[in-house]
Order: sequence, then C-alpha cells, then structure tokens
Amino acid sequence: MTVFAVRDIEAAPGGARTRQRRRLALLACCGVVALFVLVTLALTTGQLPLSPSVALRGLVGLGDPGDVLVVQDFRAPRVIAAVVAGVGLGVAGSLLQRVFRNPLASPDVMGVTGGASFGAVVLLATGASQTLIPMAALGGGLLAALLLGVFGWRSGLTVTRLVLVGLAVQAGLAAAVNLMVVRFPAELAGSALQWTTGSLYGRTWAEVGAGGGAVALALVAAFALQRRLAVLDLGDESAGGLGLNTSAARLQLLLTAVILASLAAALTGPVAFVALAVPHLVRFVAGPPTPGTLALTGLAGAVLLLASDLVVQHLLPVSGLPVGVVTATLGAPWLLVLMIRQSSPVNRSSA
Repeated sequence: MTVFAVRDIEAAPGGARTRQRRRLALLACCGVVALFVLVTLALTTGQLPLSPSVALRGLVGLGDPGDVLVVQDFRAPRVIAAVVAGVGLGVAGSLLQRVFRNPLASPDVMGVTGGASFGAVVLLATGASQTLIPMAALGGGLLAALLLGVFGWRSGLTVTRLVLVGLAVQAGLAAAVNLMVVRFPAELAGSALQWTTGSLYGRTWAEVGAGGGAVALALVAAFALQRRLAVLDLGDESAGGLGLNTSAARLQLLLTAVILASLAAALTGPVAFVALAVPHLVRFVAGPPTPGTLALTGLAGAVLLLASDLVVQHLLPVSGLPVGVVTATLGAPWLLVLMIRQSSPVNRSSA
C-alpha cells in the first residue's frame, strides 16, 4: 500500500511555509481565473450565442425575455451544478485517499457514487418529487458505505482489498440501476438514464439549491475536521498518543466524504475520474496536505467538471452525450496506471 508522505508544515522552516503559501495563493488565483473563464464560456456559448454583457444582464433578469430564459433556466443551473458537484467530488476524494492512505480510494471506485445513483433511481421509480433526489442519493451512498463495511472491514481485509470490494459494490449497484432503467416505462427511462453515466442536462434551480446548500454544510464539516485528519496522517499510534480517538475521527471523516460524494452524485449521476485524479494533481503541484490544499482540491474539481461539460456540449462531434463519457475516458487510463503502480514490488513491500 502506498503511504502518502506527510510533512509537518507547522514544524517546517519559515521560508518553506512562506513558499508553500505563495504557491497556494498563485494556484488559487489561477484556478479562480480559469473557473471565471469557463463560467463565462458556459453562459455565452451554445445554439444562441450571447455576449458576456448580455449573459450577465440575463443572469440578473434584465434584457430580452428570451435571453433571460436561456441564461436563467437552462445555462446557469447547469453551470452551478457542475461547480457544486466538482467541489464536492474533489474534497470527498481527498478525504478518502488520506483516510485510507491509498491513492485508489475514491467515491466512484469504492461504490459510493453507485449507491447514490441507486438511491436516486429508486426514488424515480416510486414517482416521488425530484426535489427529494439529494436525500435519496445520500441514502444510497450510505447504503454503499454500509455494504463496504460489512463485506470489507468485517473480514479484516487490507486497504487494497477493501478497494476491490468497493469495485464489486459499485458494479453490483450499477447493474441494479441498469436493470431498473430497462424496466422503467418509456417516460421515466430518459430521466433515469443519466444515473448510468452521469449528466448535467436538465438541472433545475430546486435541485441546485437543495444540493448546493447541503454540500456547503458538508464542506464546513470537512474543514472543521481538517485538524483531526492532519493528526491521522501521522499514523494511528502517534495519533492515539496525542489523545485522538482514531476510530471516531476516521468514522466522522468517512461519513463526511460519503455525504459530499452522494450529494454531488445527486446533481450529476456517477461521474468518474474527478474524485480519483484531482487530489493527486493538487498534491503534485501544491505540495503537502493543508487546509489550503483541500480548498484548492475543491476548486480544481469544479474546474475539471465544468471544463468536461463544455467539451461534451461544444467540442465532441456527437451531441447529447453525458459529461460522464469524458470523465470516464480520462479516468480509465488513470486508474490503470494507479493499479499498476500499486502492484509494483516496491509498493507491495510497503503494504
């Protein structure tokens, strides 16, 4: 098992701390600029091109009624959903990888997003209001976490095998979702189909408001638990010696990650790759984990998901594809590389 190298930032020389803060500030500025550019492109491009000024006026309800309709009812909810879901997936992936100390740990690999999709599709099957989808997705994600615990931890499996159990849970729940979609009446099949690949199409303000508010609360919990996560990075023995209840802290962090991933999946369906790859990329460019790098991970997740959605809408020759097609295409080789690295003799010897 690959154990992440963790440096104590507070104990580092003042120059090192200052350099990392400057690097984080620069990366954060670049991320904010990139997100601003992507949001502008998302609001202005499409079958009805708009200038940035017209799109901004339409966003606040001014200007031509047709422009207001396009921006407020179609483009803006989709953009906000991408940003919220990207932040949630990025932070959830970072939490899971640090708690498990394994680069393969992510919501889509360990079955959480599959469980969230299962809960959402079950809700659609009952004919209940779609405003309840975030709660149904959260219930499905918690169900997946429960299955992972029953079949994984109870057997005393290693973390690497626990990831394999998660893949099995993900596959089983995805199969259940596909079966329900096939058995759905024609009028419901289209609404449920997005939960097989992940899509931002047709998002509404009600869904974005409910999901975004819940994700914001979960993010507050994630940053409040950041100090405990930093202590866990030292290892269970050292953390216990410092007075931390490692089991309770790990459970709190896992629940927070599951909630974030499930709520993100409620907005997008099971979007792959984002939660898996973004934490690695941020660690590579930003250095050791800190609250600042956790925030940067959420920002990078939003940039990646919104950029992928723009690629789906405007650059692919086939129209109407879900955003999960792009992220899965990127994620498959990334997962393969990680699994090869995990099975290398050096990593096996350190497990």
